[in-house]
Amino acid sequence: MKKIILFLSVTIFSSNLFAQPFSKTEISRWENQSKNVTIIRDNYGVPHIYGKTDADAVFGLMYAQCEDDFKRVEMNYVDKLGRVSEVEGEGLLSWDLLSRMIFDSADAVKDYNMAPAWLKKLCNAFADGINYYLYKNTGTKPALLTRFKPWYPLLWTDGSINAVNIADITEKEFNEFYFKNNAFTSFKKEDKEEILTGSNGFAFAPKITASGNAILYINPHVTFYFRPEVHIVSEEGLNAYGAVTWGQFFVYQGFNEHCGWMHTSSGVDAADTYIENIFKKNNSLMYQYDNGSRLVTTKKIILKYRGQGNALSSKTITALYTQHGPLMANRNGQVLSLRADNRLMNGLIQCWQRNKAKSFTDFKKTLDLKGNISNNTVYADAEGNIGYWHGNRIPVRDPKYDWTRAVDGTIKATEWTGQHPINEIVQSINPSNGWLQNCNSTPFTVAGDNSPKKINYPAYMAPDGENFRGINAVRVLSEEKKYTLDKVIKAGYDTRLTAFEILVPALINAFHKKDFTNYPIEDFKQVEEMITILEKWNYRCGENSVATTLAVEWAQKLLPMINKAGGVDDQVEKTKHFAANAPAGELVDSMLATIKELQNKFGKWQIPWGEINRFQRISSDIDSKFDDSKPSIPVGFVSSTWGMLPSYSSKTFPGTKKRYGVNGNSFICAVEFGKKVTAKSLLAGGESGDPNSKHFFDQGLMYSKGQFKDVLFYKEDVLKHVERTYHPGEK
Repeated sequence: MKKIILFLSVTIFSSNLFAQPFSKTEISRWENQSKNVTIIRDNYGVPHIYGKTDADAVFGLMYAQCEDDFKRVEMNYVDKLGRVSEVEGEGLLSWDLLSRMIFDSADAVKDYNMAPAWLKKLCNAFADGINYYLYKNTGTKPALLTRFKPWYPLLWTDGSINAVNIADITEKEFNEFYFKNNAFTSFKKEDKEEILTGSNGFAFAPKITASGNAILYINPHVTFYFRPEVHIVSEEGLNAYGAVTWGQFFVYQGFNEHCGWMHTSSGVDAADTYIENIFKKNNSLMYQYDNGSRLVTTKKIILKYRGQGNALSSKTITALYTQHGPLMANRNGQVLSLRADNRLMNGLIQCWQRNKAKSFTDFKKTLDLKGNISNNTVYADAEGNIGYWHGNRIPVRDPKYDWTRAVDGTIKATEWTGQHPINEIVQSINPSNGWLQNCNSTPFTVAGDNSPKKINYPAYMAPDGENFRGINAVRVLSEEKKYTLDKVIKAGYDTRLTAFEILVPALINAFHKKDFTNYPIEDFKQVEEMITILEKWNYRCGENSVATTLAVEWAQKLLPMINKAGGVDDQVEKTKHFAANAPAGELVDSMLATIKELQNKFGKWQIPWGEINRFQRISSDIDSKFDDSKPSIPVGFVSSTWGMLPSYSSKTFPGTKKRYGVNGNSFICAVEFGKKVTAKSLLAGGESGDPNSKHFFDQGLMYSKGQFKDVLFYKEDVLKHVERTYHPGEK
């Protein structure tokens, strides 16, 4: 399974000239509905939305999201509509084609028309809230979408990051299959830094907490500012708090009074490629199946793109399909199709019903909808339960086939035969050790020694390898027996870098084995001094740590070699294999090159990590801008690649010498259940995307230090910290 992740930059192009005007009837309806909604902004700008009905709460939520960052709301739907090239230009035509093939608008419209009445009301409220914002805020210039449709939420149904399952198809293969001249080369911008990995979820049972209540730790790792913090309440039993992906109308990772949920991206095999035997017969394109032949179906897809002078051009592509799904690639003469569920109405239903679950039984019923396509779930509740489910919607397959590779599409034996019932998937409910963890790692260490056993499950159900965060989490969570919220946060902010417990000793051993006869004496002295620093290092990162700077900058050079090592899909095993087999000269020379680079860039190589690893927010652009000459905050954290639990992925940019964070901890929350909910949270930077807002970066320093704020869950607490109270549409 492969996930393609795109984080888009935006060039604003106003299409208001072509906007469909809002009618008097619509405006009157929105104005009446706004009276049923009260938005209270607290002292951190977090919107607490109170509505008479669930639909009223959704209306207010969408209005509030648009106030905070309409640009991000819009671009998430431009993406899912397969219209990014109309904003960004022809370089993203491949991505648009993939989106149009995977997220079919016609299917979304059909699902909307067939949706139960309650869901249709929510979808209508979604569109109305955004359109009312556009009506009331004429200064906001959409890049493309001047009117939102109620079926849009049914394009993007499970709330995950901007990702699609395309099995093992590569970007290059797809591009060459449909764009023969290879003119459109990229789904996403190339990043030569480490592959970003992320999200931690921890759950603690009453037996290991000081209060005797269950605690959940919510820690998604995504691009900064990808999700805001919200609170939605209605008189129909809705009261959910947490992170919402821009443009979606449910809390994706969060909690209500009864239970909490955290999602981590999964390696569960939920998509497959099939080798198709394609041939021509009577001028028709056919494919072989079960000793017979069937017609390849086609669909004309018109892709528009912005060219020079903002003029729109178009390109028509004929997309091809078998019964398995779209044809995606020609690999070594074999045509491959894709089977995947990337869009399901049940996914949207599940996300909403999860927000309103009142018990463990309720929550398990939401899992039975099997609409969560790409995520694991870490769970805790007020009844004292904790739980973990590895994936949710997992196709049943014949285990004798190797599902990590393309399978024969001409035979019935390779067909999916439904989805596994939830009781068959890898899971751990109330383990005896009292804690659960997942860090996008194998589920077979989720509860330490009390974890599920790999031998009991088919290989396709949990192909995930181990990573250094997983190793660190198991170690950290075993060290405390009376957890409180503060102790949970401390565990979640553990600064040990487990990867360097393997890599640094290998370097030190290489140094002591290497013959330095041919080295300039000055080079030898520098390496010797560096080795002394690393020999004294406790493998913890920090703002004032020179060892952190040396280790991270050095290991970054080794990462391509580490990723190719060992022939296994396991970060830890790859690193061990590399460390055991890398030539001594390669390790030492890479460090010497690191020292010289730091010397050339900063005038010395003994640089504390916080001097070059910074947190800065100076632009509202989705494609963030950075400037060494402008204020920034030192950060002691590093990327999750090296085992850092509170991940902070940073890199240099054109025109900068320092590194700036772009990905990692985004919304973080620790919540304790009991007779009343108690929680603390932290958001990367701030709630607002407006540089003129005081909430643009008011949590920046807090974020850099891991200093949490109290969550205001109950209205009496919200009313003690009111910054502004209003109905949608009021100035």
